[in-house]
Amino acid sequence: MTTEKTVTTSRSYVKPAIILSAKDYNRLSTLAHAARNRLPDLASELAEEIGRAHVLSRNEIADHFVGMNDDVEFRDDTAGRVRQVTLVYPDEADISQGKISVMTPVGTALIGLRTGHSITWKTPLGETRQLTVVSVRKLHWR
Repeated sequence: MTTEKTVTTSRSYVKPAIILSAKDYNRLSTLAHAARNRLPDLASELAEEIGRAHVLSRNEIADHFVGMNDDVEFRDDTAGRVRQVTLVYPDEADISQGKISVMTPVGTALIGLRTGHSITWKTPLGETRQLTVVSVRKLHWR
């Protein structure tokens, strides 16, 4: 049984607890570390997100938590739009197919959230944004 908690970051936003599989955690940690020189801001955001994750084995994670290669429907609460995307690693990203990279602000915000949870962050342009996960569909485990 896991206990959910919220985390207050240095940006003073309260972020919900997130859950990651051990496989996603390990691969995302490697990705964040590798990107720290090329994309320092995004790498830092991803490292912060995964650093606060509760890591579980694949069979312990409920279907309503966002992981890599999942279809995610989310609402941009700021704009009032609902979008459906597949969360992927950077080399698989293709916005025309609805595949967004975890190394984007939206991708980083989505990772590890559960259905019904919201997260608030600042965009690179300084705008405050909030999104809420509406649904998660596991496509397959990688």
